[in-house]
Amino acid sequence: MTKAITPRSRKVRVLATLGPASNTPEMIEALYNAGADAFRLNMSHGDQAGKLPVIAAIRALEKKYGRPTTILADLQGPKLRVGRFAGGRAMLATGSRFVFDRSDVPGDATRVQLPHREIFAAIEVGARLLLDDGKLVLRVVEHDTDRIVTRVEVGGALSDNKGLNVPDVVVPVPALTEKDRSDLAFAVQAGVDWIALSFVQRPEDLMEARTLIEGKAALLAKIEKPAAIDRLEEIVEQCDGVMVARGDLGVELPPQNLPPLQKRIVEVSRRLGRPVVVATQMLESMITSPSPTRAEVSDVATAIYDGADAIMLSAESAAGDWPVESVAMMNAIGDAVERDPAHGDRIHFTVMRPDPTTADALAEAAKTIAATTGATAIVCYTTSGSTARRIARERPSVPILVLTPSTVTARRLGLLWGTHAVHTRDVESFEEMVAKAKRMALRHKIARAGETVIVLAGVPFKTPGSTNVLHVVRLTGEELKDFG
Repeated sequence: MTKAITPRSRKVRVLATLGPASNTPEMIEALYNAGADAFRLNMSHGDQAGKLPVIAAIRALEKKYGRPTTILADLQGPKLRVGRFAGGRAMLATGSRFVFDRSDVPGDATRVQLPHREIFAAIEVGARLLLDDGKLVLRVVEHDTDRIVTRVEVGGALSDNKGLNVPDVVVPVPALTEKDRSDLAFAVQAGVDWIALSFVQRPEDLMEARTLIEGKAALLAKIEKPAAIDRLEEIVEQCDGVMVARGDLGVELPPQNLPPLQKRIVEVSRRLGRPVVVATQMLESMITSPSPTRAEVSDVATAIYDGADAIMLSAESAAGDWPVESVAMMNAIGDAVERDPAHGDRIHFTVMRPDPTTADALAEAAKTIAATTGATAIVCYTTSGSTARRIARERPSVPILVLTPSTVTARRLGLLWGTHAVHTRDVESFEEMVAKAKRMALRHKIARAGETVIVLAGVPFKTPGSTNVLHVVRLTGEELKDFG
């Protein structure tokens, strides 16, 4: 018998990054109880062997609490870096000339090695080169196959192997490095639910990862390069989920451009029915402080009002001094925002137009019927998760109880807005469909005696992609009498 686990009171999901401050079984359970719905493993840090006990601890929660757990493995992606300097660092003066070349001779205040031949081929006059997370800004004045000559617009100290961003051109660097391929193979073998791909610039960048995953995990595209914005809809169409990765995106763009872009990425993802995660520096001050700033709370609230599926903690939960408190704060902000009477109107500022399919029409109808009749919940049967995604895309005013025979599907839905997934045996008939939906709604306390729920399913049963039934039922409270 399926255990009865009460759903979260909020619909937005909380994704917590695990790291040195939070990777023990005790801390992972504490984060879960504080409100974490899904866990991110940052493949940039630590080794693969060290991730195995963390994955096991997350899955142990599934057995203990009877609720599917969700794991996202975030690949590092290619890192563009300069070479080394004589003495370890150099001071680049504003207005001076500075050259990047192919020589491995240690650099100085006039030049340094750039060990990425792809940049020499792609760079253009007038393009910016950003160094050390955007602290230094250089502008290209001339270039050839072996040299890039720049003018320093914002100078400063530059030390060995600092990062380089090239925001104004598409750099023909594969999104997957050898390390990423190894990490991806490990993560899929370990049974993670989502793979996050960094350095996505074009829809083609997703193809290799999709091939290597072989359908064993869902693919999330991190939007962190300005080039990705130019082909945003194509990229979103080619992935299973999206992350607004505001760290690198904020380095490569003027900061004032980031808020409207965030809203655009969320809007496009919602319109195309892909879960969207807003990430990076959401509660940054809580790395060292037990309380966030008011501006940070407002930032998190804005993402929730925009209708993001999930909000993510990075260093706050992975390496900060207050990981549990950070998750609890995300949970509290989500609850407070969704209790706002204006929340429902605000998340529907994005107009959803259903595709001309029966499944989309029923998903939209379910939202409308719930609002009109005062139904308490929507219960949907799904094998692949597509029905749940269609309903969540509409952002109904009631929670979505998802019943699926697939453990894989149940786990992947941990990033989807408003859903409470239950892994359970499939049904064989219409009568069983209705009876089971009523029992599960009561057992999981998503509805009570006397309340109405809306049921969506597909006939013939056990046929993925066949959603064609919408049924409205009232609970008597006696449905569990013979089932305990």
